[in-house]
Amino acid sequence: MISLLNKKNIVLVGMPGSGKTTIGRLLGNALNMDFCDMDEYIVKKENMSISDIFKKGEEHFRSIEINAVEEISRLSNLVIATGGGVVTKEINIKNLKINGIVIFINRPISNILEDLEIENRPLLKDNKKQLKKIYDDRISLYKKFSDIEIVNDSSTEIFIEKLLSNLERRII
Repeated sequence: MISLLNKKNIVLVGMPGSGKTTIGRLLGNALNMDFCDMDEYIVKKENMSISDIFKKGEEHFRSIEINAVEEISRLSNLVIATGGGVVTKEINIKNLKINGIVIFINRPISNILEDLEIENRPLLKDNKKQLKKIYDDRISLYKKFSDIEIVNDSSTEIFIEKLLSNLERRII
């Protein structure tokens, strides 16, 4: 299948706690593609945690994220797990789509709330109720910008199978 992807990137978008990083690593292994976690990339590049970057304001973080997206988008044959807010800046999606297929991992909010650790999530640090507001603000963007939407309401293994099947249908 990877030859059919023609070295395009697979870009995973979705809410914090939707499974982008876990799924991205497994998908990269399954497709023999490299994996890039955008938040990890930003942490290494800026030499500071996401929480510390956010202390300078969300707009400061978003400008760093725009630069990171631009750099990563130039690469190929990657599975990219984006930050949950990457869709808030349309330039990010334009750059990611130049050489990528954007997949929205739509995980039900109730599932996210059951197991989401909020300590390292700057936009959720005040309370988990904020998650619903963020979801309401972003759901239309995730749907608008994605090439494929898959609901993540089962085990990771079943989700990966659904995702691979969707990719195969898109390619053929």
